[in-house]
This record gives sequence, structure tokens and C-alpha cells, in this order.
Amino acid sequence: MSEFESLGLKSGIWEGVIHREAQPGRLVLVHMGSRLAEARATAEAEGRWLVAAAIPAERLSDGVQSFLLLEDQGAEGEPPQPGAAHLGSLTLIAGDILDGDLHAELALMRSELELLKKELRRLAMDPA
Repeated sequence: MSEFESLGLKSGIWEGVIHREAQPGRLVLVHMGSRLAEARATAEAEGRWLVAAAIPAERLSDGVQSFLLLEDQGAEGEPPQPGAAHLGSLTLIAGDILDGDLHAELALMRSELELLKKELRRLAMDPA
């Protein structure tokens, strides 16, 4: 089981739970290689830490956006340290660009399925 369990995005706050006895180190929210903010971890129960990270509205736009939650031992306000542990990721997809991507992906899947059906029929008909 992964240490971090994402609880999803609600009202612009990405929430999750870290399952471990020790308090997590500094939790950093990263988008497109830059530090956005630091998430806060609150003791919820024995071995459970509730994590909350605010997603800035100015970082949301059409297309695919990925946000990473990293853990390191750096000081507040510093960029993530090299070798920071990757705890989780949140991917958001929005806008008109999505429709074209999905249609193209479906068309590709349909053509691959047709090819597979043709090959299965050929193998079934082969008297070998």
C-alpha cells in the first residue's frame, strides 16, 4: 500500500492522508517544475496524517495540468531539494482541447480493435 492516499480535490484544496507513524517532513506542492506552496499535515489518528494543499486558481487552464506532492527536509520557502520523495500526483484536465484528444484516442483504439479482429479471424480460418 502506498504511504499517500489521495482524497481528491474539493473547493480548490487537494486533500489526502499519509499512513505512517512519524510526522512527515516538509510537503511541497510543485507544478511545471516550480514550487507553488507548502502543504500542511495534521495528525488525524494514530499513524494517519491529513494533508491539505491549496491549488492556486491562476495555475488552472485548458489542457492537462499535473501537480506533484513532494516530501523533503528543506526549509520553508525554498525550492524542493534534489532527491525529494514523490508522494502523489493530481492531474486535472479541462477545456475544449480535451474533446479533440478523446476523439483521436477513440479513433486509434477503434482502428487497433479492427486490426485485432481481422487477425483473429485470419487465425481462426487458417487450417494449420
